[in-house]
Amino acid sequence: MKRFHIHVGVKDLNNSIQFYSTLFGQGPTKVKDDYAKWMLEDPRINFAISTRSGKEGVDHLGLQVDEGHELAEISERLKKADLGVFDEGSTTCCYAESDKAWVKDPAGIAWETYHTMADAETFNEKLKQESLPNACCPPKATNTKTGCC
Repeated sequence: MKRFHIHVGVKDLNNSIQFYSTLFGQGPTKVKDDYAKWMLEDPRINFAISTRSGKEGVDHLGLQVDEGHELAEISERLKKADLGVFDEGSTTCCYAESDKAWVKDPAGIAWETYHTMADAETFNEKLKQESLPNACCPPKATNTKTGCC
């Protein structure tokens, strides 16, 4: 089963948590000093906010899958679109251990497809938290290996 994902960059995490908790009628399922996430069933969405994106507003969109074979299926469909899929593979990002791939759509919007296996205590294992300027790090160019963190 798939879940739509939206990651929004915010300036004030606490005010944003209050707003989105009111909007969704529930508090976040995960809160860190720089990040919050709601795993909603109605609508079925993984909605995340963070102060890490370097901008306010939509940082990236995505599809989260429950099974690894679903990720492979989506990745194959994206490859057929011939937009330069960046297969990131296993990574720790956004306080989760995941397998993921990235693509930018024709309008330049970053799309993340991923399968989360476990929670993580750090935002990112590849770079120190303090030095990471981006949220869950869409690739700067889909043909280079500069994706999540």
